[in-house]
Amino acid sequence: MSGSAPTREVARRVFAREFNDAGYTFKESDDERAPVYSLLPTGESANRVFFVGTLTEKEDVGDDSEYWQGRIVDPTGTFFVYAGQYQPEAASTLRDLEPPAYVAVVGKPRTYETDDGSINVSVRPESITEVDATVRDRWVAEAAERTLERVARFDDEGNEYARMAEEEYDLDPETYKAAALSALEELASEEAESDAGDATDSADAPEA
Repeated sequence: MSGSAPTREVARRVFAREFNDAGYTFKESDDERAPVYSLLPTGESANRVFFVGTLTEKEDVGDDSEYWQGRIVDPTGTFFVYAGQYQPEAASTLRDLEPPAYVAVVGKPRTYETDDGSINVSVRPESITEVDATVRDRWVAEAAERTLERVARFDDEGNEYARMAEEEYDLDPETYKAAALSALEELASEEAESDAGDATDSADAPEA
């Protein structure tokens, strides 16, 4: 339909381990305003990403104006986010948050080629929201599920992004499957410890 607002791209749930390897970007058309996608090594395009982790550090790295860098850790690695005058809400949130804090981030992948030719991958956040451990745990489970689904589909005929990933990266999708399974194991271990702690607290509680 002409004149309709463009639909927003799906925000992919992806772990830091895979996201930081997604250094190849592309467009689906020659249109100057066409969206730019990062190619995930598990064979998926990502114009936007959604992740939850622990904000461990923040720093104003701007010269003339505020430009906030945030370091956000998930069970597999570290995301770096950068927010300045063009992302005022995200920048304001980073300014006000006190690490460590659980945060949920929706944003766009950005790549930068360093002087030595390596590619750094970061996120330009659309939103940063402080969340609790329950939200973080649910995201870890969902991100693991999405990662395992992508790996399972990698060898499917007609999976064009997987074929592109094979061509652009010398990376084994099983690496990200292992990272996802490890994240699930860590999550299960944390939940078991929490349950054990709750049981101890209940046993120590005085009788009414």
